[in-house]
Amino acid sequence: MSIYALKGRFQALLRPAVSRLHGAGATANQVTVTAALVSLAVAWVVYRHAPTHPALYALLPLWMLLRMALNAIDGMLAREFGQQSRLGAYLNELGDVVADSALFLALLGVPGVPPVLVWALVVTALLTEYAGVLGVPVGASRRYDGPMGKSDRAFVIGALGLALAPGWVGAGAAGGVLAAMSVLCAVTVWRRVARGLDEARRAGGQNRNA
Repeated sequence: MSIYALKGRFQALLRPAVSRLHGAGATANQVTVTAALVSLAVAWVVYRHAPTHPALYALLPLWMLLRMALNAIDGMLAREFGQQSRLGAYLNELGDVVADSALFLALLGVPGVPPVLVWALVVTALLTEYAGVLGVPVGASRRYDGPMGKSDRAFVIGALGLALAPGWVGAGAAGGVLAAMSVLCAVTVWRRVARGLDEARRAGGQNRNA
């Protein structure tokens, strides 16, 4: 189970806003690039200033929620208003990876959290997205299997930021969360590979029987 399964309901809530953005001339690629750039800015502020001003960790849940909305919006603009493009496909995948990595690396500034745990999350998160994209060239769909997909990671990091801001958790708990996320990302990689291969195998069998 993954938060990604709720995407349809989330999109329904956003559809009126998407229509207004399209009417104002916004494009999917503009939304994608904006989300990536703001993510970099938020990550820098959190990394540089949150260790001495912990309230700034609250930027993480606020931005994660808004970024999830922007990620849904750019896809809806592309699909529902004929804005799909090869460039957009590249921007969508690369923008997400850059934004996720930056926001995770912002946690390097949390006092007492071992950097290796932050880097482990960055690497395993990157592998989940790579495993998801590789579904297409092997004859399957782009895989979004959980348990620690992009939306799930955003939710957990947002919740961690919400707990760090008032000092509800310390370095030990934060490190434990990062370690658990890395393990779950590794499970996600395995599931995406296994299910991608299974989907490709079934598709190949159906093609031979057609």
